[in-house]
Amino acid sequence: MSITPDQSSALSSSPAPVVYVPPTHAAGNPSVSPDRIAAPVPPVVAPAAPAAKQIPPRTRKCSNVWGVPFDHVTLDQSIDAVDALIQQGTPSYVITANLNYAMLNHHDPASMGPVTRDAALILADGQPIVWRSRWNQEQLPERVAGSEMIYRLAKRSAEQGWGIYFLGGEPGVAATCADQLARQYPGLRIAGIESPPFRQLTDQEQADQDARIQNSGAQILLVAFGQPKGEKWIHQNYQRLGIPVSIQLGASFDFIAGTATRAPEIWQRFGMEWAYRMMTDPKRLVPRYAANAWFLIAALVEDWRQLVIRWGMWTPQT
Repeated sequence: MSITPDQSSALSSSPAPVVYVPPTHAAGNPSVSPDRIAAPVPPVVAPAAPAAKQIPPRTRKCSNVWGVPFDHVTLDQSIDAVDALIQQGTPSYVITANLNYAMLNHHDPASMGPVTRDAALILADGQPIVWRSRWNQEQLPERVAGSEMIYRLAKRSAEQGWGIYFLGGEPGVAATCADQLARQYPGLRIAGIESPPFRQLTDQEQADQDARIQNSGAQILLVAFGQPKGEKWIHQNYQRLGIPVSIQLGASFDFIAGTATRAPEIWQRFGMEWAYRMMTDPKRLVPRYAANAWFLIAALVEDWRQLVIRWGMWTPQT
């Protein structure tokens, strides 16, 4: 799908939510068409999914890093964990937590604590978190980046017949992201695409949005509201919406749509993706990463202090 500049301008100036509801062909292959742009739109009833491969229930094994219990999973294992949650059928959500999330969780336990506590799966989406886990008895196996996870989710969804609902991002970004994934993974079912306005929805708008999501037949709800807005929104709404798995994936929509560029692999390997992103968007990201750096330094100093105390090399004054 392509969005023309005139369409994009019209959408961004509209005070109502921008909603894309793709038609479903007889063969079950989705397409995202600009002539289906409307708000509100009657809900689309999804076709029945094929029988899913059975994934055995997973026993959670976590490693606590700076107050966040990260699950011991690789990227492949995280997709199997999502598969198991979908088969379980009860509403749940996944957090892709980076250093910024750990900082927010530390500084605002009143609002972030319940979000962290109730997550079904928390993934280490930051190399510093993986490195820090090496001080623990149980080390995290690898970084699980949301920007890589979204491709694996699309692939598994196409194989299993799951529907994905894309929620958030600038007008046109989610639609382009969904279209790119549908082209890359034939058979991927796009349950819905929606770019809400950057304001509080009215009661009627919220009710309409709820109905679209609830009636979409989606097994996965991907949210791009930013951090921590996305995680808080999911925690507040996931049980009411009833989608088996909801995930806040941050900039992943932009990376796939081409409106943002992900760092080259060498930058990622050395844990410097933050620096690359900061250079591409300094006005927005310099303050954030400066705060992250101060948190990281303070957290490492406290970690070293606790380690010295455990070794019996220093006894704090009471």
